[in-house]
Amino acid sequence: MAEEDLTRQGVRPARHGGGDGDRASAAPARHRPFLPPPGRRTRGDLRRLARVRQRRRWAIESVAVLVCLVALVTYLNSGDPGPGEETGGGVPAGVGGPTGLPGVEGRDPAAGQVSPGLRPRQRPPSPSASPTPPVRPTLDAGMAETPAEVDLTAVGGRDWVHWGLRGADSTVRKRGGTGDIRDEGGRGALGGWDDNQESFRWRDGTPVDSVGGSPHGVYRCGAGSGFSLAVVADGRPRTVRLYAGVWMARGRLDARLSDGGPTRTLRIEDRHTSRSAEFTLRFQARKGARLVLSWTAEEVFTDDCGNVGVQAVALR
Repeated sequence: MAEEDLTRQGVRPARHGGGDGDRASAAPARHRPFLPPPGRRTRGDLRRLARVRQRRRWAIESVAVLVCLVALVTYLNSGDPGPGEETGGGVPAGVGGPTGLPGVEGRDPAAGQVSPGLRPRQRPPSPSASPTPPVRPTLDAGMAETPAEVDLTAVGGRDWVHWGLRGADSTVRKRGGTGDIRDEGGRGALGGWDDNQESFRWRDGTPVDSVGGSPHGVYRCGAGSGFSLAVVADGRPRTVRLYAGVWMARGRLDARLSDGGPTRTLRIEDRHTSRSAEFTLRFQARKGARLVLSWTAEEVFTDDCGNVGVQAVALR
């Protein structure tokens, strides 16, 4: 009866009186260590269970590290991407994305917008600048009576020159002016006078800073004598005012542009005394060209130094 109960429980009873073969056949089969149920585990059982779990965790971590090392070695040995491939994750060009960004088609490259098919950081070529149209030379001239008082600071915003303040060789220029007015000499002996009927004032001169009213000027005597002046062009419309006169003579003003174009001629005369005029010349020429002015005594009506004279030139 006892033997039958043991059999039901899965335990073979030991046989008495057997030899070595009997003992070997009676030994139980190998199996995992027996752990009591959770409610009956001792402290030693818990320690063994903890060691088993720790070994299992180490094994999992070791496998993960090995997988990472294999992936790293594979990446380093992969080399540069072949033709037609893009770097960045090993994804070939043209795979996984469209050729252009959404909403890009039809944008205007000239407005700084992206064009389809461009790679990152590329920009469409800048449109070639349209050539600057050539400046067409223009020149108009007129004259009027000189005002009783002329403010050179007001009428010569870019440049001005005054002659004769301290003698025939004295010249005052606009301080900080452009220097576009050039005195190119002339013909005949140069003299100065200080009793002109018109006066000139300024507040921005050099070497004389300011003058409240100057009646001075310079002159050249005899037929064919006179002055040569030039004004440098800058491509934009400019206005020149020449303040000049005659004494017992006929004066002729010739104006031309150095690069061709129209010419103008104006005259004034007085057979018995003096006369002054404000010549106004409006011109436009290419940058670097010059407006050339010749103020000449075309005829004199006395042997006592009939002449032409100048007082000032202003540019704006």
